Amino acid sequence: NFGKPLQNICSAIKWLAEKYIDLIEFVIPVHLNPHVQSVVYSKLGSLSNVDLKPPMDYWIFLSTLKSSYLVLTDSGGVQEETCSFGVPALVLREKTDRQESVKAGFARVVGTDPAVIIKNVEELLFDESKYKRMKALYNPYGDGKASERIHDILNDLVKRRQI
Repeated sequence: NFGKPLQNICSAIKWLAEKYIDLIEFVIPVHLNPHVQSVVYSKLGSLSNVDLKPPMDYWIFLSTLKSSYLVLTDSGGVQEETCSFGVPALVLREKTDRQESVKAGFARVVGTDPAVIIKNVEELLFDESKYKRMKALYNPYGDGKASERIHDILNDLVKRRQI
C-alpha cells in the first residue's frame, strides 16, 4: 500500500495503539521504500507500543508471526504463512488473490478504511468466539509435506524400473 491507503492504515494503527497502549504491541517491519518509510515513521514512530523494524530475517519474521495474536497484512505471502501458525489475518487490501484462507475463514479482507480496520481488530480482541473461529485449524495452502510425497513417488518409480 502507498499514498492514502497507507496513511489510512497508519491512522488505524495509531488509534488502536493509543487506545490500547497497555494491551496491544505492534511489531511492524517497514519496507525500505522511502515513500513508505516517511509515512510510517511520521505517523507511528513516536508511539511506545509500536516497534518499527527494518525488514526482518525470514526466520525471525516467522517466529514473530508464530507468536502473534493477530496479523494485519497487505501481503499475500504473509496471508499464507499465518495459516501455518493458526494466527488470524486481517488483509489490508480491497481484494486478495489468496482466496483459500479467506474462504476457509482464517483471513478476512478488510480494506484500508480506518474505521473498518479498527472494528475488525476490536472484534477479534474482545470476541473470543469470533477469534477462535478465525484461528486456522489447517493450512488451506498445503500441509508442508509435498517434498516427502514427491520423494516417495520418484523413489517408487526408480524401484519399478529396477525390477
